[in-house]
Amino acid sequence: MAQTTFLEGNPDPLIAVVLMSHTAHIPSHRKPRRSASKLAVRAGVAGGVLSTLAMAGTASASPSEPVTETTLEMPVLNLDLAAEVSSAVTTAAENTAAAAVTGELRTQEEQARTGAAAEAKKAKEDAEKADAEKKAKDEADRKAAAERATRGSDRTSLKSTSAAASDELGSGTVTAPATGSAAAIVNFARAQVGKAYISGATGPSAYDCSGLVQAAYRQAGISLPRVSQDQSARGSSVSLSALQPGDVLYWGSRGSAYHVAIYVGGGKFVGAQNSSTGIVERSLSYDPPTGAVRIL
Repeated sequence: MAQTTFLEGNPDPLIAVVLMSHTAHIPSHRKPRRSASKLAVRAGVAGGVLSTLAMAGTASASPSEPVTETTLEMPVLNLDLAAEVSSAVTTAAENTAAAAVTGELRTQEEQARTGAAAEAKKAKEDAEKADAEKKAKDEADRKAAAERATRGSDRTSLKSTSAAASDELGSGTVTAPATGSAAAIVNFARAQVGKAYISGATGPSAYDCSGLVQAAYRQAGISLPRVSQDQSARGSSVSLSALQPGDVLYWGSRGSAYHVAIYVGGGKFVGAQNSSTGIVERSLSYDPPTGAVRIL
């Protein structure tokens, strides 16, 4: 509770000093905290005001003493917030720029690694492809060389056989004229002499060797295979000394012959030789065959 007390010597009873009891209730109001800078400013201002009042009181109490003017310097608080903010912004910008540069460098490094890996893979694939092509070429060259060697061996053997056949055949050991189906085959073959040789042709204006033999046998109602190898494997083998008109002559080995023709009697044959000569009738001594088969 509040107590009112009149000051002694105070003639005016209305002026009183209200003394608060120590048990009086004073509401508590929590004020917001103030920053250290504001408290420092206020403390400085308050200190300056109190000092001024104290000096003024002293001057009033002692009028006989001369009054000395005193200049009080207010404390100056240097808070360069703009500079701090600017420094912080500059630092943040520098950090961001550094991070961007670092990220760009990492991206470039990753792209470089990826590109190098792709180039290495392509180089490996190209090398493997080139190696495979080289192996294929080497294999083809080897096969071609082996085939040439085989043909050379066959031709050497053929020359020996042909020489013997030439001695055996002479001008021909068979003089009987062709009759029946053999006559039809021989007459057709001779009728084609002078026509062109074209590889793969089966008539009527041009033939290759097996195409001519196949067409001639068709005149006798006999169907023969298309190629020389198969034609030389048909029928039965016959000695070159016992040939009859209509027999099929072959060059090379039976079953793998590379050329065929038709024996027409009198020691002669008709065949589609090559593109230079075309279809001709020649003596057996002109190009002695390796062997013969009889299909009729």
